[in-house]
Amino acid sequence: MKPIVRTFGILILIAVFVVVSNSCYTILETQQVIITQFGKPIGEPIKEAGLHFKMPFFHKVNRINRQILEWDGQRTEMPTRDKLYISVDTFARWKITQPLEYYRRLRDERSAQSRLDDILGSETRNAIAKHNLIEVIRTTKEREPIKDETLKEISEISGKIGVLQPIRKGRKKIEEEIQREAAKKLAEFGIKLLDVRFKRINYNESVVRKIYERMISERQQIAARFRSEGEGEAAKINGNRQRDLSIIRSEAYRKVEEIKGQADAKATEIYAISYGKSAAARTLYSFLKSMETYKKVMDNTTVVFSGEGELFEYLNPK
Repeated sequence: MKPIVRTFGILILIAVFVVVSNSCYTILETQQVIITQFGKPIGEPIKEAGLHFKMPFFHKVNRINRQILEWDGQRTEMPTRDKLYISVDTFARWKITQPLEYYRRLRDERSAQSRLDDILGSETRNAIAKHNLIEVIRTTKEREPIKDETLKEISEISGKIGVLQPIRKGRKKIEEEIQREAAKKLAEFGIKLLDVRFKRINYNESVVRKIYERMISERQQIAARFRSEGEGEAAKINGNRQRDLSIIRSEAYRKVEEIKGQADAKATEIYAISYGKSAAARTLYSFLKSMETYKKVMDNTTVVFSGEGELFEYLNPK
């Protein structure tokens, strides 16, 4: 009889232990609990840490994390407003603020991560598609580009080289826009979106080519500017050279003519003095001048003149 009583007592103790252990549960500081009966939530969420009790066997404890959770999105290629493809890697931080609604709509964190992928991915693509590339990669802080001192003058004249395009929002504002739009949709699931950030933005290969082409275009523009200025300076120097040569030649010609005039005047003076001393000298001078004239006029030339002219005085027999 005693063994039967002992066995029965042990069974009672085991049953009591099972009932008690199934009737109580503990909640950590990082947890919140929803009690369900046959899959349906009962009462309000329990958020106080410590020991709690429930109806054994019929009630089930569903633990929900109350810490700040992370979401790390997949790197995705998407187009910007100016039709340039970039690879965007995004991350976010979120928290479950309405556990009852969260449990009804999502049940567990795995489903929540999947819904975050859909909503945040969609809002990120929408935001990127509405803004140009420069808006996505730059912050709202204005900055001056680094300029080569040798190109400073050209940049000031052209007004285009080395000048950053103005931005209206910038990367930070776009991140806030994504967070604002996504938070409205996630609030329906009992989730509060705390922050959204771009972890990395990489250029697509086609975008890299376009950037290189733009850099090459700017350098070609600089080279063309240098060549244009060089050609203009060369034309200016050549014009000054031609002008100086014309002035030098004109001055030299004037001086030569002055010297010739002075020499002719001096020669005429000498001739006048030499051939004016007597009548024979003057006759000789007239004869020599006539011979010189004959030589110039009759050199391989046929000329018909009157024999009575003064020119043929010495050829006309008397």
